[in-house]
Amino acid sequence: MPKELTPAERQALKGRAHRLHPVVFVGADGLTPAVVAEVAGALKAHELIKIRVLGEDRGARERLLGEVCAATDATPVQHIGRILVIYRARPEEPAPKPPPPARRPAPRRKPERRARTPKPTRTPAPRRGKLRSR
Repeated sequence: MPKELTPAERQALKGRAHRLHPVVFVGADGLTPAVVAEVAGALKAHELIKIRVLGEDRGARERLLGEVCAATDATPVQHIGRILVIYRARPEEPAPKPPPPARRPAPRRKPERRARTPKPTRTPAPRRGKLRSR
């Protein structure tokens, strides 16, 4: 049984549907099992879709909207001209199990520092030659 939408929900869905392009086209053969399967697959993937109906009779398009919604358990959102907008909420999927905690490698130990031996200090070599006076 399709859920009845509140006016605020319907308005929000119309806003989301504005930028969408039709994903299913219904031709002269009307509503066939292949079309119903395509609509059901599109609803499963997108949850809000547009359908373009190629037909002149407005009453036939209204009936088609009702049949599609009944066959796919969807809710009609909007019918403007030859474009139908329908919505079916995605079923809640169980939350995926969290991955097991990653094993942390053992902390690396810093090598022990060896005691530094002081460098021997060099004494300056004596100067050779004469000192010049200025």
